Amino acid sequence: MDTSLTGTSRYTAQVLAERYALGLHGDGAVEVGGVGTLAKAGPDQLAFLANPKYRAQLAASQAGIVVMREDDAAGYAGTALIARDPYSAFAKISALFEPRPLREPGIHVSAAVDASAEVSAEAHIGPFVSIGARSRVEAGAIVGPGCVIGDDCVVGAGSELVARVTLVTRVRLGRRVLIHPGAVLGADGFGLAMEAGRWLKVPQLGGVSIGDDCEIGANTTIDRGAIEDTVLEEDVRLDNQIQIGHNVHIGAHSAMAGCSAAAGSARIGRYCLIGGGAGVLGHLEVCDKVVITAMSLVTSSIREPGEYSSGTPLMDNRSWRKNAARFKQLDAIARRTPRGREDG
Repeated sequence: MDTSLTGTSRYTAQVLAERYALGLHGDGAVEVGGVGTLAKAGPDQLAFLANPKYRAQLAASQAGIVVMREDDAAGYAGTALIARDPYSAFAKISALFEPRPLREPGIHVSAAVDASAEVSAEAHIGPFVSIGARSRVEAGAIVGPGCVIGDDCVVGAGSELVARVTLVTRVRLGRRVLIHPGAVLGADGFGLAMEAGRWLKVPQLGGVSIGDDCEIGANTTIDRGAIEDTVLEEDVRLDNQIQIGHNVHIGAHSAMAGCSAAAGSARIGRYCLIGGGAGVLGHLEVCDKVVITAMSLVTSSIREPGEYSSGTPLMDNRSWRKNAARFKQLDAIARRTPRGREDG
């Protein structure tokens, strides 16, 4: 077996341990060709144990190799790779088994490229792609089928637009950015002014700036700024169907789960985690290292790191209706207390 880790699809435990600087417990000659869950993996697959609540599955697991912490390997009869963080180690190893189609450099004959655009000879431009005036596609970039790159855009080296991605105008992608199908970056922000009873559209003159190593999910939208840019710093990860309003700034290494949203001019710090369906209102600031749990609504700025939640847990409708009626009475009840009368 080729142990160079290039062009192969099967790896021994010894090779994986050396490649990822992991400890080895058991037979280093055990070989795997894929990954699976701890409960369902077969002898030809690698699994992982990170959550203690799945520890009971280890004894019955048929996995050829299991990535785990050192204390979990005590007494284990099989082959294990020892990692401080098994889930991260598993993520790195599983990438070896992800099939990635070869994308030859060049421009497909059906692509339409403006004469003023710059496309590296080392970039891949797929079928039915449109690239606008003064835009640039750098070396190693992949622009998949049906993508539209508007005017004055940059696709950084090694970035990939999977398919049907739209960069409307003034969008700059850093290096190794991955954007999934249907995403739209650089559309107009929602800027309106009321005049004489009618809405007046405020021109959106900024752009979108995406840092290195970001990932943007399917059908996510990131609006361009009204004057300055909408910004994602490096290594920001956005799930599917997320809305990022104009002039939002998201700090490095933050992540947002599906269907969450940040309204215009919100600032989200570094290493923040925002759960699915959560929202951040406009012009608010969220400091570094904040966790917003799913379906929460941030209505005021957050100045201290920590975990924050809003809303009520799911309950049967009859109970919810009773409690909803009681919510409306809380202010009146509070005013009947000595402290409430003082505050009122």
